[in-house]
Amino acid sequence: MPLVNFYTKLSPFQRVIIALILGIFTGIFVGEPAGHIGVVGDVYIRLLQMTVLPYVLVSIIGGLGRLDSAMASRIGMRAVKVIFIMWSAVMATLLLLPLAYPNWETAGFFSSSMVAEAAPFNFIDLYIPSNIFASLSETIVPAVVLFSLLMGIALIQVPNKDTLITLTTNIGDSLMKVASYVAKLAPLGIFAISASAAGTLEVSELGRLQVFLWVYIAAAALLGFVFLPLLIHWATPFSYREILSTAGEAVITALATGTVLVVLPMIIERCKELLDKHGMECEETDSTVDVLVPTAYSFPSTGTLLGLGFILFSAWYVGAPLGFDQYISFVVLGALTAFGSMAVAIPFLLNFFDLPADQFQLYLLGSVITARFATGLAALHGFVVTLLVASAVIKKLKWHRLMQAIFVHLAVTFGVMIAVGITLKTLIPYQYEGIHTFESMKTMNKPVKLVSYNELTPLTAEELAQPRLKIIRERKNIRVGYNNVSLPYAFRNTVGDVVGFDVELINQFAKDLGISLSIIRIEEDANEAELLSNGSLDIIIGGHLITPKRALAVTFSNSYAYHTAGVLVKDSRRDEFSSLTAIKAIETLNLGIGSSEYYQDIVKEYLPNVKLTEINNVRDFLKGKHEGVDALIYSTEAGSAWTMLYPDFAAVIPRELKLKAPIAFLLPQGQLDYAQYVNTWLNLNKENGFQEKVYHFWILGENPEAKQPRWSIMKDVLAW
Repeated sequence: MPLVNFYTKLSPFQRVIIALILGIFTGIFVGEPAGHIGVVGDVYIRLLQMTVLPYVLVSIIGGLGRLDSAMASRIGMRAVKVIFIMWSAVMATLLLLPLAYPNWETAGFFSSSMVAEAAPFNFIDLYIPSNIFASLSETIVPAVVLFSLLMGIALIQVPNKDTLITLTTNIGDSLMKVASYVAKLAPLGIFAISASAAGTLEVSELGRLQVFLWVYIAAAALLGFVFLPLLIHWATPFSYREILSTAGEAVITALATGTVLVVLPMIIERCKELLDKHGMECEETDSTVDVLVPTAYSFPSTGTLLGLGFILFSAWYVGAPLGFDQYISFVVLGALTAFGSMAVAIPFLLNFFDLPADQFQLYLLGSVITARFATGLAALHGFVVTLLVASAVIKKLKWHRLMQAIFVHLAVTFGVMIAVGITLKTLIPYQYEGIHTFESMKTMNKPVKLVSYNELTPLTAEELAQPRLKIIRERKNIRVGYNNVSLPYAFRNTVGDVVGFDVELINQFAKDLGISLSIIRIEEDANEAELLSNGSLDIIIGGHLITPKRALAVTFSNSYAYHTAGVLVKDSRRDEFSSLTAIKAIETLNLGIGSSEYYQDIVKEYLPNVKLTEINNVRDFLKGKHEGVDALIYSTEAGSAWTMLYPDFAAVIPRELKLKAPIAFLLPQGQLDYAQYVNTWLNLNKENGFQEKVYHFWILGENPEAKQPRWSIMKDVLAW
């Protein structure tokens, strides 16, 4: 009972904070098993999302519909203009946030999302609802908002609308009631989310999340103490001190309760007091305050828009920052999706920009802190918008001073974000681990016996007269060749073992034949056809491209994978190579490419005016030995592996470039039974799923065994 009494005396905010702390402790104590609690958090998230779009629908319709024509004409255009200017300023602020994200070296394995077809941007489907019920069910927020706005504006002119207005009000109140019931589950939901996150997130991930939190807090402070009060101070008769002191009570109350709804009457009252103090109170300004405060509540506030900064953080977090060409989509879609809850907007935007959906869990973990700042900013936003529009209605708003205040704010934000970035890079420890991660990789399965073969020795004339497969089986050994630029298909790891995608396949091939392996590195300029023909090698691996000219000298096995054409380019220039259109716009462009005339001709069809420089050693390019070459046309699968060793480079697939090249093993000519056996083995291992496992391990970097179980008190301290 004492515990129950203690809980009932706590405020909702205190309960959530305690739940957060207990959840984090539970995750640290239990470790990875705490991830199973995440299902409770998922239920809580869905309950939060359940009422959002219906509430947006009825609140916007009702808020606009209760205006009359005369009042709407006086207030509408001025309110729209003020709100649009403020939204634009806040979205411009968000675009400056990435300046604070530390320029940490990051690189990763090839990702299937790099070649996934991006969902086409369909303006009509996204913004024009042919069926509002379909838009509601599919969570298409912009379409729902547009429908609500048009419906609300139309309702202004409708006679006898009181019944409908009452209905929307009652439905909105009912939905708020449901939301309040769900809000009572907040401690349980936050506990589950934080326990699951703390039990499964790596320490490095938690370290990066604090980057978002510090940048968010800095941005919130700038918006709350520079942007919003500065607009009032410079553009209206009200002073900086007046707005902060008058709004202070409402802001603190909103912070404590976690909702702006409860302070709407307070905002109305305090705004009228300020207007009266400056002799600005009249019927027009009173009507403006009475209508605008509850109506503006249905529109995105400064605090709401600030939450969209998580999308920019998420893109930085996964090592794929949004390009400049994506900023317009971010600004437009962000402002429209913000009409709903962040619980709807963030997942929608993550999906739109091809960012991992599980990043939403990080957002929710941080939202326990950020949501309070957002609520306080929303309350202050209500004051500022209302006073700006009221001043504009009686022509006491200085529009040019308003714009000056915005430019001053953006200049200050620019400087502060750079300073925050320097501070975070200095204070938060970070070390790039990609090189160690890649070079320390070991084979998936136990390797077969390795027989030393350090010198290339041709077969005798008598042996050459026999079928190669017979020689291999009698010798109980297969001679395998590779070169030193075959990442991630064949390379030496830190302990000197030859490993990689192709090595894994050939190891299983030898195991199935019951023979041993001899693996030897060959020079790049070696005559591969001759080495295979004279028996020095039985097979050459390393992700070799199939080309018509090469097929005249060697026999290719069946293709077992593809190279996806992309470019290796300095990370600082990745935006310049985001699309073929962008590449064509670069003057005097010099691209490196391999020696295959077949693929050189294909590239020329895509980029007819680009200079091509033949480069056969990717390592030389990455080391800067080819000055004047802007980028290298290269396999994105292989290029991603190289970027882990050279993280200042990026592997990029330009949009509109659709080119895949099949790869295969090189076999000697004239050995039909041998080639047939290799192809049969490849087909078998493709059908039984082995090739897919090897692909996921070596190309996508999905290595469950390499991931050590999370440290936990229960397992590592108490040994339970």
